[in-house]
Amino acid sequence: MRVALTGGLVADGTGTDPVPGTVLIDGDRITAVLPPGPMPSGAEVIDATGNIVAPGFVDLHSHADFSLRTSPAAESQLAQGVTTLVAGNCGWSPFPITDLETLRAGTAFLAPLHDWSWTDLAGFGATLESAVNLALQVGHCTLRIAVMGNARRAPSPAELRQMQDLLRAAADQGAVGFSTGLIYAPGAYASPEEVAALVATAAECDLLYSTHIRNEGSGLLAALDEAISAARAGGARLEISHLKAVGKANHGLVSAALERLEQADDLDIGWDAYPYTATSTTLTTRLPTWALADGALLDRLADPTERKRIAEALRSDNLLSPDSVVIASLPPGPYEDSRGLSLTEIARRDGVDAAEIVLRILENHQAAVSVVNHAMSEDDVITVLEHPRTAIASDGWIMDATGPGHPHPRNFGTFPRVLGHYSRDLGLMSLSEAIRRMTSLPASRLGLTDRGVIRPGAIADLVVLDPRAIADKSTYDDPWQLSVGVQHVLVAGQPALSDGRPTGSFAGRVIA
Repeated sequence: MRVALTGGLVADGTGTDPVPGTVLIDGDRITAVLPPGPMPSGAEVIDATGNIVAPGFVDLHSHADFSLRTSPAAESQLAQGVTTLVAGNCGWSPFPITDLETLRAGTAFLAPLHDWSWTDLAGFGATLESAVNLALQVGHCTLRIAVMGNARRAPSPAELRQMQDLLRAAADQGAVGFSTGLIYAPGAYASPEEVAALVATAAECDLLYSTHIRNEGSGLLAALDEAISAARAGGARLEISHLKAVGKANHGLVSAALERLEQADDLDIGWDAYPYTATSTTLTTRLPTWALADGALLDRLADPTERKRIAEALRSDNLLSPDSVVIASLPPGPYEDSRGLSLTEIARRDGVDAAEIVLRILENHQAAVSVVNHAMSEDDVITVLEHPRTAIASDGWIMDATGPGHPHPRNFGTFPRVLGHYSRDLGLMSLSEAIRRMTSLPASRLGLTDRGVIRPGAIADLVVLDPRAIADKSTYDDPWQLSVGVQHVLVAGQPALSDGRPTGSFAGRVIA
């Protein structure tokens, strides 16, 4: 199939100013970028007049490996111009599997609808058919569960070797990275030495090391030092996931964090961010990590002595901020009607304090509760977004246009929000620079040379967008709204979105 995108301004993904031109595609590759002129013969024409033609956006931080199989049309992503999702982040991946029930419990907050019919990356990848591409990382939490379950202890030498062997096997099957989520059990139980050993194995396999660091609050700088040390010792490429400072007392700390990262100039290091002042995570991250050990949280909550101990730990935690924590999603149970309400509002309704309501919600909903936490500063968001080495990423996993729950708006609006609000409206960066942060920059973090740019020979993953109309519509109060302004999306040369409507094409593939 020969396609010509004509009449638009071509932003090639490198950050240079857009120029008039025609992008010619044969099959799944770009064959030429031509100056304006007569239409190439025999080509199907897509009229991009008045619009920008750009590389498809590469979302460097997604959890789509828990949703794309059952929502392969990826409507929320196509409406943003996303053509490639990088998954397996924050220490969680749906493989390798040796202890399925523990892995299912650990990832329940992502509400996967998997049939879990595989055991490794190759088996998982073989089940995928989707409208967008997926690049897969292997998660540390999942490796630990496969070898040690939810044990709160150091691995034996033999267990560490098992994790390293599973990591190598995933690399052999096409993994692009290794990730940690050091606030999540069981990853939180790992020592810096355990993490460093696995990072060295990742480097040996030429994998990117992506990390949700151990502390994003008062311990932010120390947590960055741990990540930098592990990458330096092992020789790994390092990606700091969703760089931010959480908690009012820590606002402003991102400036020192960026300085710390810039100083590590001997490393291949990058970071990403989303353009919102709220995080989205599990309610169990509010608990002390010992409460989750061995997967026995619900048993502890049923024990009056242990329950009291957990409640006291919550009451002494200055980061709980019940006014700011809003229920996003949870399985069926008595607090189903609490989606979209803060912990303070639910506690007031029940006549108890915030610590008690956290425990009630967890014990009545299998501890599989997702929350939105309004804990960041807009000034910090701007400081991070302004930095030229910040890649734009969503940290999302919702693929559908409609559904249950009260998810974070980043699932629907990350990329248009940067292009519209921060670039066009606030002038934080030029349009071409914003596009670079969504295309060639994240692609380079993965070592991809044929995506994220418009040039002859590159894969024809492309987006046509209206720079005047591009905007996010999803809000915290009304999240299930698709972005607007993306007119066309091509994946491997096949139209996936045409005149703003999905075509039903599933040309995406697993990228190794």
